[in-house]
Amino acid sequence: MLHATRIARFGLVNAYLVREDDGLTLIDALIPRSASAIRRAADEAGAPIARIVLTHAHGDHVGSLDELAAQLDDVEVSISARDARLLRRDTSLDADEPQAKIRGSLPGAKTEPARTLAPGDRVGSLEVIAASGHTPGHIALLDTRDRTLFCGDAYSTLGGVETAARPNPRFPFLGMATWHRPTALASARALRALEPARLAPGHGRVTDDPAAAMDAAIGRASR
Repeated sequence: MLHATRIARFGLVNAYLVREDDGLTLIDALIPRSASAIRRAADEAGAPIARIVLTHAHGDHVGSLDELAAQLDDVEVSISARDARLLRRDTSLDADEPQAKIRGSLPGAKTEPARTLAPGDRVGSLEVIAASGHTPGHIALLDTRDRTLFCGDAYSTLGGVETAARPNPRFPFLGMATWHRPTALASARALRALEPARLAPGHGRVTDDPAAAMDAAIGRASR
C-alpha cells in the first residue's frame, strides 16, 4: 500500500496509519491495550499521529481510543455523526431507520469527537463514504491518491472476502454483529461501484484488485 501501514492485533483486527503531509491519520483504534503497538508503528513510520478517524463505534475499533487520546496532544478524533451516538452508548434508533437491534460490542468512550463526519467530507486525502448497515453510521474511507478503500467492517477478508450482510462460516462474528443486513448489502454494492484499487478491511489482509472478489461476495449475500 503506497500511503498506508496496516497494524494487526493477533491477526484478527486491523488499524491503519495513512501518511499525510502533516503527519499520520490513524483509521480505527483496535482493541483495548493496543496504544503501545499503534504508537510503535507510528514511530517506525517516522511521523506523529495527527488524527484518529473511526469507521464505526464497535469495541474492536474504538478499544484504545481513550488511551491514545490521553497520550497524544491535540489529536483530532472524528467519527460519523450517527455513530457518535453509539460512542456515547446511545443505542436508540431514528424513526426512519430499520427498527432492528443494534448488535456487537458497544463499550462507548470518554473521548468526545472533535469532528463529526458526513459522506463527502474529507479527512486529509481520505474521502468519507457512507457504508451503513453493520452499524447505522458506519463509514468507509477512500484514499483519493491511490484508490485504497478502507472499508471498516463493510467487508472482511478474514477467511475469504465477504460482506457484513452474510455471516462467513470461517469468521462469523462480522455478520453476527451486523445491525441490518439488507442495508449492509446495499452499502457493499455502493462500495464496489467505486472501483477501488485495493480493499483494506477491519479484519483480514489487504486485497489488491478486489473487484472480482467483491462481486462474488455480493452474489453470495444476495441469495
